[in-house]
Amino acid sequence: MHVDCGTLLDGDGRVLEDGRFTVEDGTVTEAGPLEDVDPTGERLDLTDSVVVPGFIDAHVHMQGLRTMEPTDWVLASDAVCAARATTDCRRLLDAGFTSVRDLGSTVALGLREAIESGDVAGPRIYTSGRSISQTGGHGDAHFLPYEWASEDGLGIATLADGEDECRKTARQRLREGVDCLKIMTTGGVLSERDAPDERQFTDAEIRAFTEEAERAGLQVASHAQGTEGVVAALENGVGTIEHGFYLDEEAINLMLETDATFVPTLAIMFRIVESGADHGVPEYGLRKAREAFDAHVESVRRAHEAGVPIATGTDFMGPDLVPHGENALELELLVEEVGLSPVAAIESATRVAGRTVPDDVGTLTPGARADFLALGSDPRDGIEAVRDVEATFRAGTRVDATARDL
Repeated sequence: MHVDCGTLLDGDGRVLEDGRFTVEDGTVTEAGPLEDVDPTGERLDLTDSVVVPGFIDAHVHMQGLRTMEPTDWVLASDAVCAARATTDCRRLLDAGFTSVRDLGSTVALGLREAIESGDVAGPRIYTSGRSISQTGGHGDAHFLPYEWASEDGLGIATLADGEDECRKTARQRLREGVDCLKIMTTGGVLSERDAPDERQFTDAEIRAFTEEAERAGLQVASHAQGTEGVVAALENGVGTIEHGFYLDEEAINLMLETDATFVPTLAIMFRIVESGADHGVPEYGLRKAREAFDAHVESVRRAHEAGVPIATGTDFMGPDLVPHGENALELELLVEEVGLSPVAAIESATRVAGRTVPDDVGTLTPGARADFLALGSDPRDGIEAVRDVEATFRAGTRVDATARDL
């Protein structure tokens, strides 16, 4: 098959008027100007569209949640959550997200299998399974008795303390077949009794996670909001920093030195500050989000100006405040609040986000997965064009919310 494009943004820096790429067995085999790429097989005519790689959300929770109340998160039925998450998957496809990196879920491993087998329509899912927190850390359910919260299987995080326990928990995750590990090296907004600038996990504990992941060829993602936890994560081998509210020069320089990817998740913070009070966000979460928001935007702006790779990630979970299907908000915020150009924002959601997963997604270059979108308007004229998705393709095949063509 060959795809003829009105405009082709390949995700890897090229913007081609009258571009073409060829697809074989779901993979891009050749791409370039129309006159340089020989047509092969069936022709897909997208000459009236702007064609871009499928979007990647590098930080989501495919948990089928429908409220912002943390108590509901730990009490929710996995069966109900999984059913709801299938709806979220279809919404993501309609919004042009062909891949997501799930960083904390009890159902994403099963959802990934159902999508890969063709039984459920959805994006490619790369998941950490349950995230991993120290006792009293961001992933702990602070409002529950410890005897309940410490039981594996309650909520989307597991507790681990001490180097040996952290190493064993990492091995358990790898045994489950995860695509990455997710840990917490600071407190957070939606955890009751800690703070975003509070460091969590020791160097030895962090290193236990990264050593085990490295042996399996996988990355570790760290929830890290304050500088001390960001620096500790980077110094001990973490590959991606999630959130990064309070970044100083040392943290930014370490990101550059270690070639880490920064996933700021501006969208969830923006939504909590804007209307979290109307959607049941606890008072402590509202307070911490409001205190951090301006510093968060400034940290992302300085990281961008320094040349840190910034990937699109929303931290969306499914409730009305942060619903899957509206994930393009992150691209808009990167342009409007941080100062990325529209093309750079698209690359943050394609090539750069592709750095966070163990697969060749995020570009329309030879060897990459043939995941792409037809946009009805040009994002160079306004970033809102990323919401104008006319068609979504995965592995060269058109997909839609009904999954008739999957």
